[in-house]
Amino acid sequence: MTHPDWPPRENVDLTERTTLGLPARAEWFVRVSHREALIRALEWAAQHDLETLVLGGGSNVVLDTFQPGLVIEMAIMGRRWSDVSEDRAVLELGAGENWHASVLYSVSAGFRGLENLALIPGTVGAAPIQNIGAYGVELSDVLVSVSVLDRHSGQVRVLGPDECAFAYRDSVFKREPGRYVVLDVRLALSRSRPVNLSYRELADWLDGHQPETLRAADVAEAVSQIRRRKLPDPALLPNAGSFFKNPVISRDTFERLSAEHPDMPAHEVEDGIKVAAGWLIDQSGWKGHREAHVGVHSRQALVLVHHGQGNARELLDLAARIREDVNNRYGIELEIEPRIYPLALRDGW
Repeated sequence: MTHPDWPPRENVDLTERTTLGLPARAEWFVRVSHREALIRALEWAAQHDLETLVLGGGSNVVLDTFQPGLVIEMAIMGRRWSDVSEDRAVLELGAGENWHASVLYSVSAGFRGLENLALIPGTVGAAPIQNIGAYGVELSDVLVSVSVLDRHSGQVRVLGPDECAFAYRDSVFKREPGRYVVLDVRLALSRSRPVNLSYRELADWLDGHQPETLRAADVAEAVSQIRRRKLPDPALLPNAGSFFKNPVISRDTFERLSAEHPDMPAHEVEDGIKVAAGWLIDQSGWKGHREAHVGVHSRQALVLVHHGQGNARELLDLAARIREDVNNRYGIELEIEPRIYPLALRDGW
């Protein structure tokens, strides 16, 4: 009997499979819901000499109008608790699970650790690739391991945090694109972990609450409300969330810039001073800027938006001009967060 997800289909529209909603079509497309199906799809692509792209929720990618090769939609599901004690537990999540739904699942069980990462769009499989982070917390703070298919060896491997080489919005998965396919992640959560209110905006939002009385669900709801207020809903205004990383600069560079711009938002991190990319873009006059089909969000300069009928090249051209302007004004070169496909479209990034 033919499985509904097999064989791969030809010339499939991907427009609704990314949050930017840019027109895109896959030469070939298949959905995989278990490891064996993934391996089968990769073998099929190799037999037909096709490149591959594994696509999750499509919330952090920019796709050109034609994606050559085989696009594999990751749909490996599953949520499972293990190593459960009175205070601690490990939550194992399949790569195809929705991230925000998984956060709500964890806090509803009374466990802390993921609440600051609420309402981040996309699937679980993308979380370690980006080392997603928000409101003072990064995935690497709670990650135990990531199960991956290593395409160099063809073997399933379990990588710990050190092997993942996490950094700010970065990991080994981004540095070696195409090598690893994330299968599942394991996260260490706790009932007694103190809530993290280190991010000032979150602390201000919850002002009046005693931290020791706050539940993880309270923090997750506060984070969700802040994000809804600041960021556009992709269902209403297509976007990929923060399009640029907050740059980390040297202390000398920061001291020089802050002498000229004393109100520049910044904070110290391990390898320098992190400054707010949104502020740099806003101060350069781009906030609210609109061109024919793409633009910069009116409330959050970090977010590039698609107004309809645009394409990836228009969006990346706008991003390139913003980056050039910021670099000319401040001597800081911005990096974009989303991954760009196909590889030929990445020139200059």
